[in-house]
This record gives sequence, structure tokens and C-alpha cells, in this order.
Amino acid sequence: MESVTGPTSTGPTSTGPKTIGPKSTGKVYLLGAGPGDPGLMTLKGKTLLESADVVIYDALVSDPILAMIGPQAQRIHAGKRRGRHSLKQAETTQLMLELAQTHAVIVRLKGGDPYVFGRGGEEAGDLINAGIPVEVIPGITSGIAAAAYAGIPLTHRGYSSSVTFVTGHEAAGKYRPDVNWQAIAQGSETIVIYMGVHNLPTIISDLCDSGGGLSLETPIALIRWGTRPDQAELVGTLETIVQQVEETGFEAPAIAVIGAVVGLKAQLAHCQPEPLPQPHPKAVS
Repeated sequence: MESVTGPTSTGPTSTGPKTIGPKSTGKVYLLGAGPGDPGLMTLKGKTLLESADVVIYDALVSDPILAMIGPQAQRIHAGKRRGRHSLKQAETTQLMLELAQTHAVIVRLKGGDPYVFGRGGEEAGDLINAGIPVEVIPGITSGIAAAAYAGIPLTHRGYSSSVTFVTGHEAAGKYRPDVNWQAIAQGSETIVIYMGVHNLPTIISDLCDSGGGLSLETPIALIRWGTRPDQAELVGTLETIVQQVEETGFEAPAIAVIGAVVGLKAQLAHCQPEPLPQPHPKAVS
């Protein structure tokens, strides 16, 4: 699927973007695309993609979701993956500010949910401070969906009554120097880590060896490209998983689920959701 990294229209001129008057500004929608399965996109999100003037999308948005974008929309790739950035965050924000001066409906399309490790809060704040109207459309976050598609319930009355969602890849200059992994290990029965594959050895050390208190026998599952046809899983323990990653070449993007609930995977794997059936074509009379 062809994409652009600058303001080049991909839609036909006959159904071009809706322009706005000189004293008005467009509206920016921070839209969660979900983890990848197009069946998990919200109806509101799908409708918005079909009617948008501009869609600025990230690298983790799947092709079937991008296919929902209307032909009139300009597409701009602002993808962010570790070490590979099409646009820097400040450039993306500035681009939205500029587009809001000339377009009515600007969609900022993000994988998962905008407000769960998606920088949606920062972008919304910057836009509001600049006087740009903003609306947030939630999406299903990968920490929930990928676990379900792997047959892992995050809570279970017999195993876990608490869940912590945490990032394993922190931004420089953030409000505190690091995640308190020891406190998380002691205070949560299920831990879901986003963007943590690269730092997994350090994270496990903090969870177990540096006062965290988790047993090395604690189960862990890594789930890559959750909910997509190429979803891959790697299951082990905190003692074995780093070596398993090295031996198999398991790579990001992936989430990690840590806790006793991972042990339920063998029993519940057959409950994995399946893609929605395609509608039958209507008979021609």
C-alpha cells in the first residue's frame, strides 16, 4: 500500500478535502486503530476514516485499517518504530497545527488506544494550547486484545485480581527517571509490558533480583503482532525467556504478559477469537 511522508494527496480531486474559512480551524481526531484486526475497529472510527480530509498514521496501523480510509483523504505516514522515525514528534504536532488551518477533518490514527502509551495526552494538550478543537476516539489497546487472542485472561478469580500496564521503553527527560519495577512486582498479580522486548533482561532482573521478589519460575508470554494473521507467541518463565528470545530471534513489536494467568493458556487457547465472517454477496435477480 502506497504511503507518503509529506502533504501529498492520494485522493481524487473530484472529491477533494473540505476546506474551511479564514477565521475557522479544523478539528483533530485522535483515533485509536486497535491492535490490527480490522474487526476490532470501532464503528465510530471506521466512519471517521471514511469521511476524513487528512489521515496522519503511525507505523503500527495495519493495512486492513488503512484500507478503510476514504479515497478523498490525504495520507501522511508519521510512523514511529524503535530507531526509525518518519516524522519526529514535534514535527507531527506542528503538521497537525498547520493542517487544521486548511482542512476540516484531520485524523491522527494511532495503533491501539491514543491514551495508552500512544502519546495522545501530549498531542491533545499541545493542540488545545494552540486553540485547535480535539476529540479522542478510543481504540482497543494491544495489552488487552493480544492477550485474549493468545488465550490468556488478564484476571481470574483463582489467579489474579490485579493488572498493571507499564511501558518497557521510556522517553528521555520524562517526569521520573525509571519505572519502579520492584513496586510493580510486589503490588500486581498480572503485569503487561508494552515495548519491553529490547530491555527484557534488565526488566526481569529488576522484577526478581533487585528486590522485586518475583520467582524466576513465574510464567511469561511474549505476543508479537497480536490479533493479526502473523501473530507469534513465545512462552516461558522469567528464568528462560531471555535465552528463548535469543535462540528464536523473537523481535518487537510485542507485549509481555507476566503472571500465573499465563499458565491458563493451554486450557483457553481454543477460545482465541477468529476474524469476522465476510458477508455473502447479494443475489442478483
